[in-house]
Amino acid sequence: MTDLELIFSMLGEASTTKVTRAKNSKGFNENKIAARIGGKIAGNALKELEKESGENVVTSENYLPESKKKKEIKKKKK
Repeated sequence: MTDLELIFSMLGEASTTKVTRAKNSKGFNENKIAARIGGKIAGNALKELEKESGENVVTSENYLPESKKKKEIKKKKK
């Protein structure tokens, strides 16, 4: 992941945690709602940055084709 991809991923996670705690979410359904809100917050921030910068944040820079992913996973297991 690039730095910005990581930052926006962390923003979504942190936002979800904050919303979950603020609403005292319990159970799957309440946490699912909090996760959607957290994701929306990060998504809105991502769209705003892309709009202002004129560049995409998410890139295919780290993309591995499926066959290479499997090889990488096998190497890590050894």
